[in-house]
Amino acid sequence: MKRRTFISKTATATAMMAVPNLVIPDFLKSERMGMSQATYAVRWEHKENVGAYPSFESALDVIDHCIEIKAGGSQLGVGGWTKDFARKVRKKCDAHELFFEGQIRLPQENEDISRFENDLIASKEAGASINRTACLSGRRYVNFESRDAFVQFKEKSLKAIQTAEPVLRKHKMKLAIENHKDWRADELVEIIKHFDSEWIGVTLDTGNNISFMEDPMYVIETLAPYAFSTHIKDMAYAMYEDGILLSEVPLGEGVVDLKRAIKLCKQYNPKITFNLEMITRDPLKVPCLTENYWATFDHQHSGRELAGILKKAKSSRFELPTTSDKDMAGALEFEELNNLTSLRYAENSLGLS
Repeated sequence: MKRRTFISKTATATAMMAVPNLVIPDFLKSERMGMSQATYAVRWEHKENVGAYPSFESALDVIDHCIEIKAGGSQLGVGGWTKDFARKVRKKCDAHELFFEGQIRLPQENEDISRFENDLIASKEAGASINRTACLSGRRYVNFESRDAFVQFKEKSLKAIQTAEPVLRKHKMKLAIENHKDWRADELVEIIKHFDSEWIGVTLDTGNNISFMEDPMYVIETLAPYAFSTHIKDMAYAMYEDGILLSEVPLGEGVVDLKRAIKLCKQYNPKITFNLEMITRDPLKVPCLTENYWATFDHQHSGRELAGILKKAKSSRFELPTTSDKDMAGALEFEELNNLTSLRYAENSLGLS
């Protein structure tokens, strides 16, 4: 047996033994968990083959890995794909009954429309009908130092979505905007309602808005009615001097009520897809006890929200995951174990087999 296969099977077996076999409610049956691109952030970023974990050179490598670990599909960036490559993706996904969703950048200027449309066509050629996008690459409380700067970003984002909508309508492709540490839940709903388009909805991330001191279940309840797709993650957090440390953790080990989240998503959209986003990295610092953190929020928070998060953080017994204390081989192995543990939990406890 090849070393890669042995390690993968050993990690899978370990993950399966760690998760109890529970009775699965009917509403959680007959679905399969896919993999988002960021779930393999470590593996995408390293460019040398390390032991059992060769680097991903293209989407086809990711899909091969999804087949190997029995994931249900993938959500991957389609930027610059040729029609020929997109057809290869579709052929492989169809052969193994995997779903595929695209990940796409919004058009930033009018001259960027052709790039956006070409990426959309490639995504459709690959079999996607839904494309995840985000308005911000970064974090609101890091990128913007004032409310005015954030308002300018919002105006630019609305213009980009407005530019995209006719192209989406033309090709009958859905755009799913993620709550990507840019919008509070009510702000994203406001944007979706503003456009009132059947082609514009949400990629519901079940954990990101903890960084805004929003209760994850409130966020899920608020965004689920508009969700086309999901990033399913569990979260843990603890205190540090300027606020909280926030981490993705394997499904079932954090604070998110995942069963309720999935039930709500399926209630509003029976065809919704579920994509794991277990990002293996050092904890993110959320400096909610500093003045600068609040610069963009314009008194939108209640003291109750902040107090609730801080109370849980102070009493936290979570051991947050880290990668900076590991070499590349160790980080890759840790990432794979976290992902396999999450998939097995999804299968055994959430019915996402």
